[in-house]
Amino acid sequence: MRPARPADVEAIAELRAVVMRPDLERLGRYDEHRVRQRLRDGFSPWHTSIITSAGTFAGSVTLRPSDSGHWLEHFYLAPALQGRGLGSAVLRTLLTRTDTSGDPVRLNILRGSPARRLYERHGFTVETQDAIDVFMLRRPGADRSGDRRDDRSGDAARNPA
Repeated sequence: MRPARPADVEAIAELRAVVMRPDLERLGRYDEHRVRQRLRDGFSPWHTSIITSAGTFAGSVTLRPSDSGHWLEHFYLAPALQGRGLGSAVLRTLLTRTDTSGDPVRLNILRGSPARRLYERHGFTVETQDAIDVFMLRRPGADRSGDRRDDRSGDAARNPA
């Protein structure tokens, strides 16, 4: 992983559109412009990391501090790299940091997202949900198995498209 730069916003916005499209279409909420613009509007390179694999752009993840811990947002992996353990490796790295500081981590995914299994394996539990969103919480040290390879990382953004 490397720190994000402002110039990374378009690559992340495009990946977001690809990764989120199936879930957003299933929920009847896909808008080709809006899915990209929401990322652009909320992009914070200071809290975002670029995920690389074999030296090329593979995804992104944001760990944004809040009054009550951290929000895990904009966690996207290129579809060709999902299910190979990269998402679990990224999560372990980030969650080791938040465990050390004693901070809980929250995230939001779209209802029915296959990424939910990844987060549950790493100790996230459902706090609340509605017809569109599932809000999850991970308390420090709550990691479970986390080593299985079925990590279809999608969006952990607080405000999906």
